[in-house]
Amino acid sequence: MDVRLENLLTDKINLERILDSLMEGIIAHDKERRILFFNRAAEKITGYDREEILGRDCHDAFGSPFCGGRCSFCGEPPNSWTNVDYPLNLVTKDGSSRRIEMSVTGMTDESGCFTGVLAAFRDVTDLIGLQIRLGQITSFAGIIGQDHKMLQIFEQIRELATNDYPVHVMGETGTGKELVAAAIHNESRRGGGAFVPINCGALPEGVLESELFGHVKGAFSGAIRDKKGRFELADGGTIFLDEVVDLTKGMQVKLLRVLQEGTFERVGGEETVSVDVRVISAANRDLKREVERKNFREDLYYRLNVVPVELPPLRERKNDIPLLAEEFLRQASEQGQKTAGLSKKALSLMMDYLWPGNVRELQNALHYALVKCKGRLIRPEDLPMELKSRRSSRRGPTRKLNPEMVQAALDRTGGNKAKAARHLGVGRATLYRFLEEFPDVS
Repeated sequence: MDVRLENLLTDKINLERILDSLMEGIIAHDKERRILFFNRAAEKITGYDREEILGRDCHDAFGSPFCGGRCSFCGEPPNSWTNVDYPLNLVTKDGSSRRIEMSVTGMTDESGCFTGVLAAFRDVTDLIGLQIRLGQITSFAGIIGQDHKMLQIFEQIRELATNDYPVHVMGETGTGKELVAAAIHNESRRGGGAFVPINCGALPEGVLESELFGHVKGAFSGAIRDKKGRFELADGGTIFLDEVVDLTKGMQVKLLRVLQEGTFERVGGEETVSVDVRVISAANRDLKREVERKNFREDLYYRLNVVPVELPPLRERKNDIPLLAEEFLRQASEQGQKTAGLSKKALSLMMDYLWPGNVRELQNALHYALVKCKGRLIRPEDLPMELKSRRSSRRGPTRKLNPEMVQAALDRTGGNKAKAARHLGVGRATLYRFLEEFPDVS
């Protein structure tokens, strides 16, 4: 045997032995996704034997892209590579989900041409689960919190990342519903795909239909070109339907069809469009109660509310206030708004307040204080007036409103709650909370 060939084979065997001894999983494939190497740790983590993997297209071998929506080889193979690191939820051969941390490095030939990738990954499923159960983490998937109620939310996010079931997120205004929806998306195998949010209560029905489903050129005045809707933009990813409770009956019917069949037509178009989209919805009012009041279709409710997630208001997890304040001040510092910190008296005042606007109100209060303190230590006098006056013994709606004035506003606006809220000079969330307290007003 040629000495050079013998040395090459010896080197290859030694390299395989070294890689097989590692605790990290190692997988390598060429530009055509053909798997070249799969070590023993990779077998243990994924449940697949190397004999059923080697030489195969990784998409075929694992039944879908190994990297889920983050796969860079789903279309034409790239001509170059920038090393990347990312978390990933991997579905094993037996169907279970494992949380792994992946590091992908480009491989080149002797001439420096890109030839494929080598990925190293480690299983952190049990570690993260243990940290959550022991309360040893202060954030997860970009969400700040250490209160036991938030730890339960973190567990739910982990569980929901392993499937594609529709999720409905409930919570008061400012509790972070979109943040939780984005976390569910990012933790899932769709994480590399698009996350497309839309506020269903912010647009009139005609505009909303075009935003959701797109339109064809000439469909209406101003439609000067074809336009994709949010569902098409979210194909392969997740669409987040915020304030879904505000959908009109007509839009509810059209949304139901998409959820049932995965198809729709653009406004003014005849071609049926098919999409693969996960749907996450949210509302700050009880959908079930709206069904009972005949404001929301029962069949659509059951399509959306497959897995409910209820976010706690900030007043029920006050131990997280110092964590949140620290994070918001850190973010502000990165943007040039520095401060010497938060005084104990100011923090005590914040801990006593009920926060009807929840985390969003807390963030706004700190931004206000940063302007007032001018770089010094934030003191009680730097906080917004509502915190200093401690008007926190009751929630807001009944202080400003009474049944007679609300009924009159609803009558005047034909039952349009958004217009009635503007007429009353309060936010929609305030009016909705009032109506929950006084169900006889309608």
